[in-house]
Amino acid sequence: MRTRFAPSPTGPLHLGHAFSALTAQKLAAQAGGSFLLRIEDIDRSRARPEWEAQIYDDLHWLGLDWPAPVMRQSDRLPQYRAALGALWDRGLLYPCSCNRRDIAAALAAPQEGAEPVLGPDGLVYPGTCRPSTPPTGEMPDDLPLRLNMAKALEGLELSFHETGAGPGGETGTIHLSAAHMCDNIGDVILARRDMGTSYHLSVVVDDAEQEITDVVRGRDLFEATAIHVLLQRLLRLPTPRYHHHCLIRDDAGKRLAKRDDARAIATYREQGLTPGDIRQRLGL
Repeated sequence: MRTRFAPSPTGPLHLGHAFSALTAQKLAAQAGGSFLLRIEDIDRSRARPEWEAQIYDDLHWLGLDWPAPVMRQSDRLPQYRAALGALWDRGLLYPCSCNRRDIAAALAAPQEGAEPVLGPDGLVYPGTCRPSTPPTGEMPDDLPLRLNMAKALEGLELSFHETGAGPGGETGTIHLSAAHMCDNIGDVILARRDMGTSYHLSVVVDDAEQEITDVVRGRDLFEATAIHVLLQRLLRLPTPRYHHHCLIRDDAGKRLAKRDDARAIATYREQGLTPGDIRQRLGL
């Protein structure tokens, strides 16, 4: 078994991060496997060296260790470009110039009473830029690229094994419906203008490179798993097992975010808590 924890260096780690990292390490240790760390720093506009250093410091303080060197996504742009090229050559990608405002405006137009659908990445894209035939020529490097979901799913039957549980208690073998993915996920962006890649593409390529057998993460990413399983099939990469765990929430029941500095691991450290105290608070 190989698990991983893959934080972004865009703010302080909080209790939710601690729960996910400790859970991934615990599952690997119980199986006699390995726990890996990956730094997901493709958002160069928000990633900061000081936050990356704080990640290492906080995780070591919690008692976690991992093999060196640590994989950093900013070092792997050629690998992401190659994966995009493979999809482009199969006619599965198309350029898109729509911004969030364009998408919202298109979805606000009367469509026989249809309500906009919220997917893993926000409002499901209405297909404004989707061409009737696949684009030809060289893959552009200055425009966002979307996956033609319906075309990508042609002839495929997809499933994955869940060892945790989804938001509705989904566990065991999860079969994915092509109709549901087209209607409720849609043509997701696989390359953003300012990154040259996206979370969905990078995480799939990196999990395969690190030979991750079990992806451990929060239930808020359960719906995104369908995208990842599809990309794994399209890129001929193995599909790991998935273990989606509960989310750590504040006293009002709201999911923790990086702006919740009051629950940052560093804050608890400054208050004199021990790693044991953190584990107790998390029920670990």
